[in-house]
Amino acid sequence: MERRKILYLIAALIVSLTIIPSFARAGSLEEASLEGEILAKLARIEEGQKALNTRINDLDSKLSTRIDDLRDLLYVILVGMFGLVGFILWDRRTTLAPVARKTTDLEEREERLERVLKEFALKNAQMREVLQAAGML
Repeated sequence: MERRKILYLIAALIVSLTIIPSFARAGSLEEASLEGEILAKLARIEEGQKALNTRINDLDSKLSTRIDDLRDLLYVILVGMFGLVGFILWDRRTTLAPVARKTTDLEEREERLERVLKEFALKNAQMREVLQAAGML
């Protein structure tokens, strides 16, 4: 936006420099010194514009570098978060695996003991009564 204002100012100066001298008296000494002053000021404005362009380019490159650094930091944080979630899931699975195995073993043992008790109850009347009272037969 600032660059456009400077360009409009330069264009206005150039237009005014071409129109104003045509209305003035030709060959006057004042006109020559006035034109010299205007040209000197225009040269200083151009130098200032070049300096501003250089500053803007430097700031743009610095800003681009900082944005790239922030993007890299964001990638590192995301990788860390996904790594942490993966580790938590892996740890939970390895922790629960022995518990699940032990539960399965205990269920199988319970089924075998129940079968043995029922078979024994078929041969022994007292055991049959005890199992019926407990609701297992």
